[in-house]
Parts: sequence; C-alpha cells; structure tokens
Amino acid sequence: MNLRRRSAYTAEVYTGSLNDIMFFLLLFFLIVSTLVNPSVIKLMLPKAATSQAINKQQISLSVTADKQYYLNNTKVPFENLEVELQKTVAKISEPTVILRFDNVLSVQDLVDVLQVGNRLNIKMVLATKTGKQ
Repeated sequence: MNLRRRSAYTAEVYTGSLNDIMFFLLLFFLIVSTLVNPSVIKLMLPKAATSQAINKQQISLSVTADKQYYLNNTKVPFENLEVELQKTVAKISEPTVILRFDNVLSVQDLVDVLQVGNRLNIKMVLATKTGKQ
C-alpha cells in the first residue's frame, strides 16, 4: 500500500501586484527627486570667516567659471544683463542682488557686474561660503 502523495506541494508567492507597487514607487521617487533642488548651478564660492543672513526679497545673480550669467536661474548674456536686471528689480521696493561668483574668475569680472548694479542703484552682496561648509 502506497500512502505517499503523488504531487509535492511547492511554495508560491503571488507577485502580480508587485509590478504595480514598484511602478508607483519609481514614479514617486522620480517626482520627489525633481522637487528637491530643481535648479542648481555649480559654483565654487570664495571663503569668508563669517557669514550674514539676508531676510529681504532677494534676486540671485550667478556667474560660472566659464562666464555664464544666470539671473534667478535663467541664463542671460552679459550684454542683456542690465536690461534684464532692470526688469527684475522694477517690481521690488528695496532690491538686493546676491552675487554668486565663482572663485576662479578675475576681479575685473566682478567689477563689471558691480558697475551694472551701480548704474541701476541696486544693493549687491557677494555670497561666500564659510570655512565650515
């Protein structure tokens, strides 16, 4: 008399919904990763011993090592910088421009940008990084 079962039971895991779960996780992380820091301009800022925070509405002017000018993360040619800056500060009562200048650029490049701000009577502040960063 043979009491053994004819077919052995195998353990199974139903993975039909796993594809949907992985798709939604992938979609979630893609959306979140774009919101983290959508506009980053790579700069090496000069160092300073101390730093000061500014609480006013500020305009960001970034200049990269290859002399690309970005006004609030929008690329602007240097020839149009004064016009675009004037349009941007027209809506603000006390405009303050934060200069994010790469440390490999010359002082003359900085002076050229400061002269544009001086013609428009705009307060310009040079952004630096402290030794701790």
